[in-house]
Amino acid sequence: MSLSPCFTAGDSRTQTHSPPVAASSMTPQVQVGTILIEDHPLMSRALDIESEPYAGNWSLVRSLNGVDLDRKLHAAGWNFFFMAGEARARFLGRVEAGKVRKALMRILARTSDQNFNCLEVTGITAHYFLGVPYTSISAHRRHIQQGCRLDDVEQRRTQQKVAEWARA
Repeated sequence: MSLSPCFTAGDSRTQTHSPPVAASSMTPQVQVGTILIEDHPLMSRALDIESEPYAGNWSLVRSLNGVDLDRKLHAAGWNFFFMAGEARARFLGRVEAGKVRKALMRILARTSDQNFNCLEVTGITAHYFLGVPYTSISAHRRHIQQGCRLDDVEQRRTQQKVAEWARA
């Protein structure tokens, strides 16, 4: 089952499908089901998660959606938590890679105080209002960790500092 159904442009109603978004062959695609992971070199190596740089210290997980990544993590004895509460951002215009990147970075900035290490794109929706196109991006925070109980904010903050130290 694909998480990125086709996109039908030109409809005056709300578009509910997710188009793949890419500006060039060098820009990774973002679509519904895409997972962004914060760069944690030790965790990525330990779990053999393939990713490619996206923006800042965030990377796109290659060739795995949320369900497949959850299976891989579970098999390795790790957990992949899904946080309730959707985070959203909007921008004027059609779906474009640069605008999607900026919207995702706004979502990450708004949720950074919670110190989660992943974000799953759950919606890319094109809309029209009085003939003016705009796009909504929605995402859910995710978190990878070894324990079966979600660490509190302080523990996640400490893990983030360790990851920043490992990157430096």
